[in-house]
Amino acid sequence: MTSQAETSDKPDEVAKSATERADAAVMPPTGDLTSAAYERIEELFISMKLAPGATLRTQDLQSLTGLGRTPVHQAVRRLAAETLLDVQPRNGLRVAPIDLERERRLTDLRRDMDRFVFTTAIAGMEGNERARLSHIMRRLEAERPTITLDQFNVLDKAFDMLMIQASRERFLERSLRPLKALGRRAGYLDISHVSGQQGLDETVGHHLAIMQAVLEGDVTRARAKSDELVEFGLVMLARLERNIDPALLDISFGLEGGEGGRAV
Repeated sequence: MTSQAETSDKPDEVAKSATERADAAVMPPTGDLTSAAYERIEELFISMKLAPGATLRTQDLQSLTGLGRTPVHQAVRRLAAETLLDVQPRNGLRVAPIDLERERRLTDLRRDMDRFVFTTAIAGMEGNERARLSHIMRRLEAERPTITLDQFNVLDKAFDMLMIQASRERFLERSLRPLKALGRRAGYLDISHVSGQQGLDETVGHHLAIMQAVLEGDVTRARAKSDELVEFGLVMLARLERNIDPALLDISFGLEGGEGGRAV
């Protein structure tokens, strides 16, 4: 006989399975352990489960990702090259703090690279890629009233990776992707601590406008809407500067007595 506890768990398991299938449809799973480690650490970075400025060890990342030493070590090397993590000899790793001034400087680079991506992606999109973009857009529209920040980030990341793929320029994954991760983390902090649901809804609106322009093949409008999203990012940075506790930008600001700023 099925217990009451087992029966009550089944709807949650079914819902979770449906969510995982939906997420896999927009963001196909990675094919190797190093890529999986990179993806999981990047998610922890963006969602600030790795606190900005915190120190940690490779073993901590192994525990957090559930993956072994070799793939985590290789992923850390890439993340360090992308400036998301800082390798400190004999002192482990340090999560890059949120540097608002650096974020402002990077918006100019992000703006130009996004213009390039949308221009080349529109020119090179194939049928399957267009179908995936339509799926991402429909899901974002349907979930907009109740979407969470974590759910949005899944779709946002899928959109970014699809555009990079459609641009047919592999160099962009190693250059634009870390820029996106830094910007997405700052946006995560703004929405989770300052602007709330209104900020998230505005972000969703900007992304839907870009997706619509890309699907319609309108390069001029896609670039213009992309520029608007970058400007919105600057608004977010200004809000953070006015309102946020500096310890959320860099955990070391909140330490007293020389305590170690462990991320876990």
